[in-house]
Amino acid sequence: MPAYWIARARINDPVEYKKYTDRVPDILKKYGGKPLARGGRYQVMEGTDRFNRYAVVEFSSLEQAVTCHASPEYQEAAAFRRAPGVSEVEQVIVESGDATP
Repeated sequence: MPAYWIARARINDPVEYKKYTDRVPDILKKYGGKPLARGGRYQVMEGTDRFNRYAVVEFSSLEQAVTCHASPEYQEAAAFRRAPGVSEVEQVIVESGDATP
């Protein structure tokens, strides 16, 4: 069942953050990730406007998305955005479908 890696970020240091974003496409591809939205225009409908970058990546399964996120190459790339003062990021991986009873 497909799953979606959803991220929202506030970028404080675009130069350092780009070191992360330059590496991510090849990593996602290696693990079968298909970017559906990565950056681009957005409109906040409810909630905070603290974030200024959004990404949605489709994977074949929740497990595949988790494997990509946990991979050494992704963790190495993510270290750039995790450096103090570079960005604030929230991520979630959610399986598709309606689990509501």
